[in-house]
Amino acid sequence: MSAPNFRTLLPVVCLVSMAFACMVPAVAAPTEAPAAQTRPPLPWQQVRLLADVMQLVKEDYVQPVNDTTLIDNAISGMLAGLDPHSAFLDKNDYQQMQIITTGQFGGLGLEVTQQAGSVVVVSPIDGTPAAVAGIRSGDVILAINGTSLDGMSLDAAVALMRGKPGTAATLTILRSGVGKPLVYKLLRSEVHVSSVRSRLLEPGYGYIRISQYSEDTAAGVINAVKVLVKHNQAPLSGLVLDLRNNPGGLVDAAVEVSNAFLNSGIIVSAKGRAPDSTFVRRATPGDILNGAPLVVLVNAGTASAAEINAGALQDNHRALIIGTRTFGKGSVQTVIPLPQGAAIKLTTSLYYTPSGHSIQAEGIKPDIVVPEFSVTAGGNYSGQALAEANLAGHLANTAPTPESATTSGFSDHLAQQDFQLYQAMNILKSLSLAAANAR
Repeated sequence: MSAPNFRTLLPVVCLVSMAFACMVPAVAAPTEAPAAQTRPPLPWQQVRLLADVMQLVKEDYVQPVNDTTLIDNAISGMLAGLDPHSAFLDKNDYQQMQIITTGQFGGLGLEVTQQAGSVVVVSPIDGTPAAVAGIRSGDVILAINGTSLDGMSLDAAVALMRGKPGTAATLTILRSGVGKPLVYKLLRSEVHVSSVRSRLLEPGYGYIRISQYSEDTAAGVINAVKVLVKHNQAPLSGLVLDLRNNPGGLVDAAVEVSNAFLNSGIIVSAKGRAPDSTFVRRATPGDILNGAPLVVLVNAGTASAAEINAGALQDNHRALIIGTRTFGKGSVQTVIPLPQGAAIKLTTSLYYTPSGHSIQAEGIKPDIVVPEFSVTAGGNYSGQALAEANLAGHLANTAPTPESATTSGFSDHLAQQDFQLYQAMNILKSLSLAAANAR
């Protein structure tokens, strides 16, 4: 039996209420028409059990519950039990998702996920109230405006964060290594998701930060390189690409960014059960840096599509990856609209780096490990990094690979405001010098 005609695959960015939703549109077609698939019969005894439980709840629960609520909750539980990234989106959730994908919404600017029943910050979005206030990846949100989030669903918690720009929100946060909860008083703002920022670090050396992957990210990166070259008044000697705390977004955007620095090779592949869940993306000629050295910064907040970008550049030997191990989300979700305005977000495939490696629950291992240190003098961030492998119900990786990273040394006097970037510049200069000597 063919799939219902309302099944449409949509490209969607990584959303605040759906952390690490790595989405792809249905653009890859199989080389051969798949054999007709027949659906297995429904397990009627279990279906009957579900109906019996629903009837018991309707009759005996302490308060009246309508059929829609019960069925929506049943679907939500069905999907939530699969993995941390599959979810049911009711009409309101789906509409909110579509609003957010325009790149503008009212809120605090936090990417969050749920871990062991707690709402945990994946990363703040650059330039938003949350980022300006200093909220960090790994922070646990205990309450919003005095309302405890204990036992609350992720979507309900996110609904409390959103609101009209200018309205106040007080967040009570638990931070690893801090003895008592922290209280942040924020004003919601119009969150504009500008995914690319750039500057010259010093003559000849550029810096580009990607905060997430949206439809215009690749164009933004290409334009940023042009602007850097113009300001430098000469071709760049090297570039730092900062993907730290980048929660992902559109797979095709990450592919396009990777392609901008590559001339050939596989960028990413994915394998799933459905024909449109299996695809391969390849690079085409046209390296916008013309072979100049490239260093990519990553950390535990680098996830999903950002890991695709880092993995493509690493496996094709185009860049050195520097920082700490990435989050490890190696799955792809598809948004499938349902009748009456609802939708489901379903994990449909696992993706693989060009070497054929799955990073699911493992992450990208940096070529050179450079630890993260606090901006405050003499302090180092000791909190445990949030990672895919920590999420309840995460998909296991059945093909682990051996360690291959080199650890850099550390001297206290080198600890700057951004120690990782400082080290990245040192390495980039060394690569540039080596390239010049090789000519």
